[in-house]
Amino acid sequence: MLPAQTQTLESALRKIAQSVVDSPNVNVTLERPKVAAHGDVATNLAMQLAKPVGRSPRDLAQEIVQQLKHDQTVSDLIEHMEIAGPGFINFRLSLKACAAVLQLCDEQKERYGYWPKTDNKVLVEFVSANPTGPLHVGHARQAALGDAICRLFDANGDTVQREFYYNDAGNQIDNLALSVQARAKGIDPQANDYPEDGYRGDYIKDIARDYLEGKTVKATDGEPVKAKGDVHDVNAIREFAVTYLRREQDLDLQAFGLAFDHYFLESSLYTSGKVEQTVEQLVASGFTYEHEGALWLRTTELQTGDDKDRVMRKSEGGYTYFVPDVAYHVNKWERGYHQAINIQGTDHHGTVARVRAGLQALKLGIPKDYPSYILHKMVKVVRDGQEVKLSKRAGSYVTMRDLIDWVGRDAVRFFLIQRRADTEFIFDVDLARAQTEENPVYYVQYAHARICSILATAGVQTNELQQGDGQRLIAPTEQVLLRRLAELPGLVRQAARELSPHLLAFWLRQCAAEFHAWYNDQRILVDDPALKCARLRLANATRQVLANGLDLLGVSAPERM
Repeated sequence: MLPAQTQTLESALRKIAQSVVDSPNVNVTLERPKVAAHGDVATNLAMQLAKPVGRSPRDLAQEIVQQLKHDQTVSDLIEHMEIAGPGFINFRLSLKACAAVLQLCDEQKERYGYWPKTDNKVLVEFVSANPTGPLHVGHARQAALGDAICRLFDANGDTVQREFYYNDAGNQIDNLALSVQARAKGIDPQANDYPEDGYRGDYIKDIARDYLEGKTVKATDGEPVKAKGDVHDVNAIREFAVTYLRREQDLDLQAFGLAFDHYFLESSLYTSGKVEQTVEQLVASGFTYEHEGALWLRTTELQTGDDKDRVMRKSEGGYTYFVPDVAYHVNKWERGYHQAINIQGTDHHGTVARVRAGLQALKLGIPKDYPSYILHKMVKVVRDGQEVKLSKRAGSYVTMRDLIDWVGRDAVRFFLIQRRADTEFIFDVDLARAQTEENPVYYVQYAHARICSILATAGVQTNELQQGDGQRLIAPTEQVLLRRLAELPGLVRQAARELSPHLLAFWLRQCAAEFHAWYNDQRILVDDPALKCARLRLANATRQVLANGLDLLGVSAPERM
């Protein structure tokens, strides 16, 4: 059902319910029956009301049905109502109601499925890779998930910002600098005097070469950095290497079709004094204590799920990694982002309780579940039936660029979105390249391209199609497809609220399958002009819906395949 139709039926049911129980607070819900033959939507309202008023659910359901039959706002919407089981009411939409989606698609075009603007601001932090190497397949999964979620929030009417958090401070950056220095000195990665925790991919050699040649590099949001060429200046090497890799990551993200609104540097939390300020506030809150020379946070007292207290400042000096994370999320809150979502790998699971505990200890009025987290599991890459583990460029892992080079951006995005984030995923390179219906992205894109071909063959203008009478579309496969198209707005809202873009990927494949079923069942370019126009209008609406859905996943909708 379309949102307006749902509101109409819910309003009518709520009015009846209030007259039965004499209460303004009646919860009316509509759900799709598990069996399609039972109807388009159903409600258990009679079963909810039966006990408070001391009546039989089926008798109450009968009264509700009778009152609905006399409601003019419902009569054009519902063709049939049926009482089932202990008191469910099943509704079947009328032909006119089903065909209404065609008008909306005609009017809203690429905005069909979108909701009105809200005042809600959302900050989504994702990818956030350390600038120590190329982006790997885990980052690619974050990129696909994060960008799709942002697109869904935008379609839901929210104001959303994409943020990349750079961990540009800490031991990993020192290891990067020492690795580049070693390669600049001509030390082989396998030599005994190469840094023990150094990075060994070919990209380190490339950085060292460009540093020695005095090249200039620039990241998207930073200032140009010119290499000094001095192998003894570790600070200069560090600055050049970090900027070099930030630029490389920027290029990977551009190849993925992803742009961030803001880049946030971890180092800025220290230089601005935000980390020290946060620590002082935590100490003042009374939730810290000194033990064995270290400063601890009483996370177990803050009811965020942590199983033991955590060290904030180590006995030898320096803060543990979750302290700047707490400062960073205070910064998010102060910027007005009271809905924040972090997309990270499951290896960050321990961070969740610690960050939330720190935020609760500060007593700033931040909710206990702030921020929200999506923790994704690993991606295994398979090619020619064998797992691919190594990349010459990275040294030890498959990169995002590898995937894009092998199968293309569209397939990478769709494949990495199509499963729940908390499930492990096998990325089958051969399947992603296959031009068969087993390849989900090809299957959906092919449906769109096929419709474009049909419309081109018909040789009609889009405005001519608006004359098609949707109530001529009575074939079962046509009715199934009309009902599917009407689901997109509701699905967008559900996928955004549940942080589940995989729902849209699955739905698109269903929609494509139902189009192909209709195409195989009914001729579109029939001799009857009125019926042909109606069917072309349905085809065009399906094309628009597929294009809109693919765009929400960041995937293209080609007109030819």
